[in-house]
Amino acid sequence: MSIAFQATLDYAKQLDKEDKISHLRQEFHIPKDKSGNEWIYMCGNSLGLQPKSTKEYINQELTDWANFGVEGHFEAKNPWMPYHEFLTDSMAKIVGAKPIEVVIMNTLTTNLHLLMVSFYQPTDKKYKIVIESDAFPSDRYAVESQIDFHGYDPKEGLIEWKPREGEELLRMEDLETILDEQGDEIALLLIGGVNYYTGQYLDIKRIAELGHAKDCMVGIDLAHGAGNISPNLHDSGVDFAAWCTYKYLNSGPGSLAGLFIHEKHAYNKDLKKFSGWWSHNKSTRFNMRQDLDIIPGAEGYQLSNPPILSMAAIKASLDMFNDVGMEALREKSEKLTGYFEFLINQIDTDRIKVITPTNPKERGCQLSVQVKNADKSLHKALTDNHIITDWREPDVIRCAPVPMYNSFEDVFRMVEKLKTLL
Repeated sequence: MSIAFQATLDYAKQLDKEDKISHLRQEFHIPKDKSGNEWIYMCGNSLGLQPKSTKEYINQELTDWANFGVEGHFEAKNPWMPYHEFLTDSMAKIVGAKPIEVVIMNTLTTNLHLLMVSFYQPTDKKYKIVIESDAFPSDRYAVESQIDFHGYDPKEGLIEWKPREGEELLRMEDLETILDEQGDEIALLLIGGVNYYTGQYLDIKRIAELGHAKDCMVGIDLAHGAGNISPNLHDSGVDFAAWCTYKYLNSGPGSLAGLFIHEKHAYNKDLKKFSGWWSHNKSTRFNMRQDLDIIPGAEGYQLSNPPILSMAAIKASLDMFNDVGMEALREKSEKLTGYFEFLINQIDTDRIKVITPTNPKERGCQLSVQVKNADKSLHKALTDNHIITDWREPDVIRCAPVPMYNSFEDVFRMVEKLKTLL
C-alpha cells in the first residue's frame, strides 16, 4: 500500500514522532557546526557515524590491556583469545547466515583475494570472471590481478555485465544472456549485491541460480549491503561473500571486514586456501609443532590473531543491531527512502532524477540523485551548508538516509536546501 506523503516540515516531524526506533539517533554522535547545530549526515554509505558506546567498548580493552598485559588473552572481561566469536552470532543474523559461515577478519579486498584462492580455480577452457561494468574499482582491480596472476589476459578474461544503452540499472536477463553465450568459459561471478553508484539491490539468489546452472562459482561483495539490506546469504546459495563494516555497520574508518563461506563448503578439505596460525584447531593451536588441523567453515580462513581494538568497535555496533533487528531497520529504511524519493519528485525541474530503483525491495538506504548539467560545485555547496552526501562523477549525488540515525526531518531539510541550490 502506498503512503500519501506530504511535503511539509510538520508532516516530517510527525513521521519522526511515529517512528518506533527514532530513539536510536540519540545513541550516535551527530557532527555539529560551530553554533552547535547538527549536520544533516547522509553519508553512511561511505562511513557510518560513531555510536556513543564505542568509546566505552574500546576503553574496556585498553583498561584490560593496562591491567593484565598478555594475560588479557584469557583474563580480560572479554577475553581476547576468542574475541572474534563474540561478534559471530550478531553478524550472522545481519547477513542471514549460520554462525559456521561467518567470521570477522582482515579488510574487504584482502578477504576477496583469500576467497578467490578457493573459488577461482581457472582452467584453459573456463577462466573468465563476470563483474558489473560499474563495479567498485577495488573489485575490478582485485579481479584483474587474479586473472593476470593465473596467467590469463584480463582484457579477455574479464566480462562486464552492463546496463543497456541509455539506462543506468542492470537487467537480470542480460546476465542470463552472458551466461548462455559464454557460460562454458566463465569460472566465477563476483557481483556487488548493492551497486555503489546506483544503489541497485540485485537478486542475489537468482544470480546464484544462474551461475550454478553453468557450473560457475558465485561470490557477492556486500560492501554496500551489510547492515543495509537483508541478503539472506545462506538461503541464497552463493558460495561466498565479503563486506566491510565501516559503512552501515558503523565500526569506524578502515575497520575489519566480514566474510561468508556457504555451509556446503565448510568441511571440504580439498578446497584450496591460504592458511595461517588462526586457521588451526583452537584446542591445539598453542601446541606449536603440530601439523595444520584446519577449522571447518569461515573460521578456517583466518590467518592471524585479530586486532582487538577494532573488534571492540565492531562489537559496540553489532550489539545495537542485535537489539533492534534488521526487520525494524528495513521497515524504517523503506519508508525513509520512500519519503525522500517523494520529495525529490516534487521539485519542479527537469534537471534531476533518482536513478536508484523505485521499488523499495530493489534498493537499500541509498538514493542516487542525478543532476543534469551539474558539477561537483553543487556537492560542495551542500557540504558548505553542513549537508554531508558524496559525489560520484559525472553528475550523481549519493544520499543515504540511514534508519539508525537519520530522521524524516533530515530528509525534508536536505531536499529543501537542494531546491534552493538548484
